[in-house]
Amino acid sequence: MSKKYTITTPIYYVNSVPHIGTATTTLLSDVQARFQRLTGKEVHFMTGTDENAIKVLEAAEKAGKPTLEFVDNIADDFQKIWKEFKISFDDFIRTTEPRHHKGVYRLFNIIKENGYIYQDKYEGWYDVSSETFYKESDLVDGKSPDGNEVRWVSEENWFFKLSAFEQPILDHIKKNPDFIVPENRKNEVISFINQGLRDVCITRKSQGWGIQLEDDSAKVFYVWFDALINYLVSCGWPDSADWTDKWPAATQWMGKDILTRFHATMWPAMLMAAKLPLPKQMIGHGWLLIGGEKISKSKGNVVAPVELAKYLSEVSGCSYLLAIDAVRYYMAICMPFENDVVFTEEDFFARYNSDLANDIGNVLNRTLTMVHKFSEGTIPDAKIDAEAIDYISNCKKEYQHHIDNSRIDLAAKIMLNCSRWLNKYIDTKAPWALAKEVSIELNAVLRTMVYMLRNIEGFILSIAPDTASIIAKQLKLDAIKNWNEVGTEALAPINHTVGSPEPMFPRLDLKEMKKNLKESSKEDKKIEKQNKKDVKKEDDGSNAGLIDIKHFAEVKLRIGTIELAEDLEGSDKLLRLEVNVGDAKKQILAGIKNKYNPEALIGKQVVVVANLKPAKLRGHLSEGMLLAATDKDGSAVLIHPAKEMETGSEVR
Repeated sequence: MSKKYTITTPIYYVNSVPHIGTATTTLLSDVQARFQRLTGKEVHFMTGTDENAIKVLEAAEKAGKPTLEFVDNIADDFQKIWKEFKISFDDFIRTTEPRHHKGVYRLFNIIKENGYIYQDKYEGWYDVSSETFYKESDLVDGKSPDGNEVRWVSEENWFFKLSAFEQPILDHIKKNPDFIVPENRKNEVISFINQGLRDVCITRKSQGWGIQLEDDSAKVFYVWFDALINYLVSCGWPDSADWTDKWPAATQWMGKDILTRFHATMWPAMLMAAKLPLPKQMIGHGWLLIGGEKISKSKGNVVAPVELAKYLSEVSGCSYLLAIDAVRYYMAICMPFENDVVFTEEDFFARYNSDLANDIGNVLNRTLTMVHKFSEGTIPDAKIDAEAIDYISNCKKEYQHHIDNSRIDLAAKIMLNCSRWLNKYIDTKAPWALAKEVSIELNAVLRTMVYMLRNIEGFILSIAPDTASIIAKQLKLDAIKNWNEVGTEALAPINHTVGSPEPMFPRLDLKEMKKNLKESSKEDKKIEKQNKKDVKKEDDGSNAGLIDIKHFAEVKLRIGTIELAEDLEGSDKLLRLEVNVGDAKKQILAGIKNKYNPEALIGKQVVVVANLKPAKLRGHLSEGMLLAATDKDGSAVLIHPAKEMETGSEVR
């Protein structure tokens, strides 16, 4: 096992600068790298650029620039953007570097010497966009399975005996169940391999760009054979004596589109053919979608993460550093793991308001304000509430478990739940009332508030590092530097004087944002106009059993946000929910326990019948009803708005 904890991103094509899709993969890798450093591990975190593809050559030609100049400029842009985005990489590798070329030559020769490379004629279709070879039977309406144009290729080339590793790869996956995650991606890989692996053409005719073969300058290496070797080269292979300190990689992150054909089949086979160790885990996460489509430079539906942060800073008034953190946080908590996630600016701004402004920024402000108001700005000499210590102890274990299992989204939710726990704790304990009563409990509550805030700092440190730094700065305490500090009572030192609160995440006016985003309400007006026409129609007797619009209007439907969800003691069906419907918070008992995990519901938006007469269920008051559909098993499936809405919005 390698001595260092190595984390890799895929290396990105330099046909354009990074977008929010590539930034998501890189951000997830960065969070994991930062956390592992926090636990004391030595980390080797690498990223880089893939520069030898045909489509890179064509992009340079389209831009009217020499190819090397073109890739130099974009590779520089990648590094600048990643640094601005706080990506803490240890190595940035480019496939045009001499060290990479040397590694490609060495691996090719080893595999060839081991009998897994041979010469033959290749005839078939080639998708330049995805750099993939296809059989005639693979094509769909004359295009690749991805819908890209293909070109006919017929030439003498070198082939890699991928077919020889069909069973060894399947055996490795079976022996190492966490080799490929998530589970649905692993099943896709197994299904693909079971269809039969074909030998791969690993050279092509040179078009004046790419890594030329040592003894045949008329040919260059196929970009996927060339590119995958970067992971080894970044670790110092083949020349460095200590390359095994970094390889095999602990985790290799990538989008699902490059997992099955390349990273989960071709890459392990290449390593097996060279008798080199395989990475411990490969993560093929889902996509961020825009308008229901994969983000693609060629389609032009890209969102630049740095530009998004700049815009947020302009419209909200938060600092640019914290705006970058807001984008990082959004990507982390909305991580597309098993499934794809739709990105919208509306959802991003709503998350900024609800999670960062309302929860984290608010709880920092409340804590500091109350310590100043009720304890002259110093942390009181009192015991921290045992319930807070126990809660953080459990959160710390869960957080580390999620990060170790590459579930950055679930780790982010642990942090968010801590801020919500603290806000609720403040509401429940009501320090203002304790101060009025001159209660001895006040000091313990105030120190507990600071203790909780410091742990939030620890949990958000790997995700949004400047947010964590500012929390520590406003408390006038040294920032957390080691994971062992999290959960300790020393985080809230007695008699320490804290600083004054300063706003971190000013709240956005989402209504004004909607105007700026030019959202149209024409369709709503059209429907409303049609409803009015329908009401005017005479009842011809065919409407028996139907209600008119006046009766329907008596039912008040509102968008509610679930702020608390927990099991109802003594019931195997009911969950107890606290739902904010804008002008009130309602306790609702819902029979959805068999379908939903309570923790996963917190922060979700639902449709609430807000004017339902309260009723008692199992001795508890239920003040509303959630709208749900019934699936084929008879279970309730909650109805959610298609996009984030203002809490309390009218449903009609």
